[in-house]
Amino acid sequence: MTVEVIVLPGEGIGPEVIAEAVKVLEWFQKHRDVHFFIRCEPYGVDAYEKYGTLIKEDVFSDLLSADAVLFGATGGPAFDALPDEAKISGNLLAIRKHMAVYANLRPVQAYDALSDVTSLKAEVVGNVDLVVVRELNGGIYFGEPRGRDITAAGIERGTNTLVYTAPEIERIARVAFNLARERRGHLHSVDKSNVLETYKLWREVVTHLGETEFPDVLLHHIIVDNCAMQIIKNPKQFDVILADNMVGDILSDLAGAITGSLGMLPSVSLSNFDENGHRCALYEPVHGSAPDIADQGIANPLAAIMCVGLMFEHSFQLSKETELLTKAIEKVLVAGFRTPDIQAGSLGAISTKCMGDEVVQALTRLNHG
Repeated sequence: MTVEVIVLPGEGIGPEVIAEAVKVLEWFQKHRDVHFFIRCEPYGVDAYEKYGTLIKEDVFSDLLSADAVLFGATGGPAFDALPDEAKISGNLLAIRKHMAVYANLRPVQAYDALSDVTSLKAEVVGNVDLVVVRELNGGIYFGEPRGRDITAAGIERGTNTLVYTAPEIERIARVAFNLARERRGHLHSVDKSNVLETYKLWREVVTHLGETEFPDVLLHHIIVDNCAMQIIKNPKQFDVILADNMVGDILSDLAGAITGSLGMLPSVSLSNFDENGHRCALYEPVHGSAPDIADQGIANPLAAIMCVGLMFEHSFQLSKETELLTKAIEKVLVAGFRTPDIQAGSLGAISTKCMGDEVVQALTRLNHG
């Protein structure tokens, strides 16, 4: 099979970690029965300096037809210095909206080899395997009205609006219910229905969908405050966590404490299938641009590399390739290779590039084994 992958490295540590993910893609192209047309395009500050826009118009259009899009990171001082109009028209939120990728899946898996890295007790995080399903195209990040103004009394004011319609809630809840049905059959739906009307609607819609379409899935409603505490206190109770845009953003980063680093958290954002069986898919590590460590060669590329595994699973139905890559990453961690963010004890840290090389070498050994 031949598939097109558009790669947007972005800025900050994005280019560094994405280079290692592309290295892994190229290994699979060379050693397994799959062929990628890997199309690397500038995005963000790099693109603006060359073309006067965050992303070229033809690339922006082609995001809809690509088999997968691999995105690095965006943001930082250079990005912040760009004109506001340029930042709004082609930013990551605009890309997500353009691709209609409303369902963001963020898997969180504990690794025994990293039990000495997390600040949580080993017996608490051991064998944790959960997925945060985050609604990505609505909520307070997109709600109107929004902005800043001056009141009649001369007071500066900022406004953001938390708004969801019943159909928006239903479609993301259906994704979470189906995922829970495929996994262990438990779904926690997170809200703040004890205070906010939007979350009262959220709870009502999720409850109705569970009763009418997914009676086999055990549904738990949980207030966001308690959910945050429970993720740290007893994460093993969770299978699939359903949350709105902002809450999902926060809770999935919090869940990074389970792995010991945001550098271990990949994600995929999916649209619905069209009439031809195609859907848009945006793959990106959760960690962001981390400008404070950019260009130092010390960023953890494993989240970006794990995005390749998610790509095999969700876009290309290559489950054996996903399993092989997962095993290779586990082998590398068990062998003690660490970037600084997951370093512990007296073991020396390795570079971003070396970590990518170790994954490729592990793949080669497993493939020949």
